[in-house]
Amino acid sequence: MLVPRALRSLLCVLSCAWLHTGAASRLKSPALPIQSEREPLPSKGLSGCSFGGRFYSLEDTWHPDLGEPFGVMHCVQCLCEPQKSRRGKVFGKVNCKNIKQDCPDPDCDDPILLPGHCCKTCPKGDEDKKQTDSVLDSFEYFHEKGKGKVDDLHKSYNDRSYLSSEDVGPGESRTDFVAVLTGVTDSWLPSSSGVARARFSLTRTSLAFSITYQRMGRPSKIVFLDSDGTTAFEYRVPKGQSDMICGVWKNLAKPLLQQLQSEQMRISMSTATSTQEEVEGKIIKHRALFAETFSSTLTSEEENSGMGGIAMLTLSDTENNLHFILILQGLIKHKDKDPLLVPIRVQLMYRHHILREIRANITSHDPDFAEVLTDLNSRELFWLSRGQLEIAVVTEGQDPLQISGFITGRKSCDTIQSVMSSGDALTPGKTGGVGSAIFNLHDNGTLDYQVQVAGLTSDAVGLTIELKPRRRNKRSVLYDLTPEYSKATGRATGSWSRLEARHIHMLLQNELFINVATAHNQEGELRGQIKALPFSGLEAPRHELPIPLAGHFVFPPVRSGASGHAWVSVDKQCHLHYEIIVAGLSKTDDLTVNANLHGLAEIGELDDSSATHKRLLTGFYGSQAQGILKDISVELLQHLDQGTAFIQVSTKLNPRGEMRGRIHVPNNCEFGTRGEVEEAEFDDLFVKDPEELKKDPHTCFFENQHHAHGSRWTPNYDKCFSCSCQKRTVICDPVICPVLTCSRTIQPEDKCCPICDERTEPKDMNAPDRVEEHPEGCYFEGDQKMHAPGTTWHPFVPPFGYIKCAICTCKGSTGEVHCEKVTCPVLTCSHPVRRNPSDCCKECPDEDRTPAGLEHSDMMQADGPRHCKFGKNYYQNSDNWHPWVPVVGEMKCINCWCDHGVTKCQRKQCPVLTCTNITRREGSCCPECLDSKEEDDLMMKAPDKRRSWRH
Repeated sequence: MLVPRALRSLLCVLSCAWLHTGAASRLKSPALPIQSEREPLPSKGLSGCSFGGRFYSLEDTWHPDLGEPFGVMHCVQCLCEPQKSRRGKVFGKVNCKNIKQDCPDPDCDDPILLPGHCCKTCPKGDEDKKQTDSVLDSFEYFHEKGKGKVDDLHKSYNDRSYLSSEDVGPGESRTDFVAVLTGVTDSWLPSSSGVARARFSLTRTSLAFSITYQRMGRPSKIVFLDSDGTTAFEYRVPKGQSDMICGVWKNLAKPLLQQLQSEQMRISMSTATSTQEEVEGKIIKHRALFAETFSSTLTSEEENSGMGGIAMLTLSDTENNLHFILILQGLIKHKDKDPLLVPIRVQLMYRHHILREIRANITSHDPDFAEVLTDLNSRELFWLSRGQLEIAVVTEGQDPLQISGFITGRKSCDTIQSVMSSGDALTPGKTGGVGSAIFNLHDNGTLDYQVQVAGLTSDAVGLTIELKPRRRNKRSVLYDLTPEYSKATGRATGSWSRLEARHIHMLLQNELFINVATAHNQEGELRGQIKALPFSGLEAPRHELPIPLAGHFVFPPVRSGASGHAWVSVDKQCHLHYEIIVAGLSKTDDLTVNANLHGLAEIGELDDSSATHKRLLTGFYGSQAQGILKDISVELLQHLDQGTAFIQVSTKLNPRGEMRGRIHVPNNCEFGTRGEVEEAEFDDLFVKDPEELKKDPHTCFFENQHHAHGSRWTPNYDKCFSCSCQKRTVICDPVICPVLTCSRTIQPEDKCCPICDERTEPKDMNAPDRVEEHPEGCYFEGDQKMHAPGTTWHPFVPPFGYIKCAICTCKGSTGEVHCEKVTCPVLTCSHPVRRNPSDCCKECPDEDRTPAGLEHSDMMQADGPRHCKFGKNYYQNSDNWHPWVPVVGEMKCINCWCDHGVTKCQRKQCPVLTCTNITRREGSCCPECLDSKEEDDLMMKAPDKRRSWRH
């Protein structure tokens, strides 16, 4: 049986899909091709996904059928996920995941695995039998309940996310939610006058939230409630004067993610004052969140009314029409099952004068309301920009109720910022300069700004905020910051107090730019898009100007078209928090591989003569990198305190540094990282009790074993792979062995890589004896392993795997790990190529180069047997193997062999069963009868003489 087309699709698509999904169980192999299979869509203009020769519509889910002998992968679920290009065009991308770990625990003693199912179920007759192959709620993008209503009423909404696809790393797509919190009532007795509005952004398993509140004291506690009403997560609100609360709920378990996506969760917020107040609301999705640029929180003048609401508003892109959606709560007090129709008036007011009024009817079951206010005049737009317009909702009848609130620019904990680079200038260049800016929008329409520039080729002559040019070299300047610019400091600080409503709308839609013109580049030497950076929860001082990163600061200077900025801080535990944003990176080297790393970020001393304390921070995709560095040396902490440390971003084009910035972070960490905190976290990560591991929501299940979050192990199927558990996600990478320079090597039985045979190495009689202060070697956080003194290895950077562009050495005398970049050789050919996606250096093409693992003589014999290629491996003629399929793993019930250059596969033959009660044991290839186990076991043990099996 030839390898089916669907399997080739899975091998190709999944290798990209696991990198672009937050799936609960995924495997990654950088050596596999990372380009997804592109096939023509069945008709022009129809969006969807093509997989294995079949077409699927957007949001379709299916179990991939790999054809004979593999069959349907019931434990793999694929989704045609909607994506948006930079021009707004919708297309589909296939994401597949292993759903076996999401199987529910059957409520019976002897569950069985039925043919054609992934999860075990209770035998027929059990009342608690559950459906297992359900569509996963975690893939929902929009609130299905209100989808038709929003689509019909708001076709003019832009429906754009805040970040373009290029700015977000694999699996980093965001889903937005909202909640209206009003006073908790018991038997319709109100308990609070407070109203709060909460906005949420879900990225993978982290839920960031921004909460504003009115008519109540500062809350002390925020509680997330699951579908049963029990506490799922509690957040203690830090003390402060701001009416904005920012936080992150990290590592949501899969069941809670499903409840969140299906709108079954609630949020509660309470104060700790003597007159304790509590407000509560349901967390829902809403498509209007994508386009919202103005907002309002509606409250009641009545004490303890329990009424409230929010308004989400946006301007049309070309006309002065104001679209809005009202979400109301507590306005209609109706307990009957039958819906009650209530007439309301929606008023737009200025200083209690009604400017416009809309009459409509809402129901007690669906009190939301949407409408458009057309053709706002210049006065109304001016009042809108100043936060002076008020929106009110009034019920009609004998006892009218009213809630109202002022309309202001959208509030959130995100940071409005911009990185200016020469690569993003209207006429792109490579100057090595950098510009950095942060902004703060006030309710009255005033925009505070802080801007800094460095590394310019000539004096700055213009600093402006602009629109996207409508024609080539035809700039549209909105505001001139040049009068506030200081040549001595390279900074401009001030306020723009005359933003129009249209400008606020465009600012919050990421449609404005900042431009730096110089004497030699009058049109602009640096340029950057002004956009929101999502709140991350890291302790980074985003209210301060970040550290500029530029090729100008590299030694020697690099004329790069890229630049960046970074926020860095050190917390009480002496852990380093960092956020790095880059712009203008050239993607020419990354066109052939979708998932190449764009760069490596590292931190170290400014003195290049001593690289002892240089540390690799992370590898990153797109334009962002962030994280926490915990095991920092005392020396590096001292350099941070003294301002003699740097952050550097390296790329394949400039492995010794594309950009760099000097950092100064005062700290009181004379004795290094606080060890007692580390030990506690380490103990929490590695729970040894198997039963406790099963209960831990972050545990991974792989090869019939549970592994703790953060743990690493060598899989049974291949000692030359290294696997790690990252919050229920299994990532396996091939071990990359470094090149040894010794004359003789040996291969330890329990190791993948050879090592130098020290017994054969001549000893220098004049050399001092080996220092034994650290006889155990070095501990490296990346792979969480001890390395013997003197050994070298490629660093492991979760979740990206082994970085071949760097090599680390264990200094036996000090126990420290020293990592440095690999220097690529100078090539003489005009078109060098990268042999494998994970390779660091390019090579000159060689048409006669032999594939890895094949003898040259075998390749050159014209009449000899041909080899086979399956996945990333080459096989000789007559070789047989069990195929390894992404997400699924090794399929031991399938045997493949190489037949003169053609890969053929066949499933193990199973006996025909005549019984009715059929089950399949875990790890078994064939089903069996429940009432005739012994007979079937004998049939399973019968030798299969037709094929040989190799594990």
